[in-house]
Amino acid sequence: QVQLVESGGGLVQAGGSLRLSCAASGRTFSGYAMGWFRQAPGKEREFVAAIRWSGGITYYADSVKGRFTISRDNAKNTVYLQMNSLKPEDTAVYYCSADRVRGPISDSRGYDYWGQGTQVTVSS
Repeated sequence: QVQLVESGGGLVQAGGSLRLSCAASGRTFSGYAMGWFRQAPGKEREFVAAIRWSGGITYYADSVKGRFTISRDNAKNTVYLQMNSLKPEDTAVYYCSADRVRGPISDSRGYDYWGQGTQVTVSS
């Protein structure tokens, strides 16, 4: 059974940095896409970034491009989201996701496996 466990959230001032981690277990993830999504209060869940486990191709939402970096460590089965130059509008619960995504990689409906989420709060 696939398990995804996020960590690394917290409170940070605007302009600061955080690194989120997603520890994945339960199967081998070659052929999978690993995604980060976020959901702010009263808003729909939105795509942040994704990475193809095989090949390491990365994808980003326009709102985070140039500030966030997604990466993976094959040996640790862990995906990271390095978040720099954080803004108050980045405040949300951040979720890690995984699946063999055959449709648009930014579509949350393509992911069956989700972590429990980690809160990121950016103060102004």
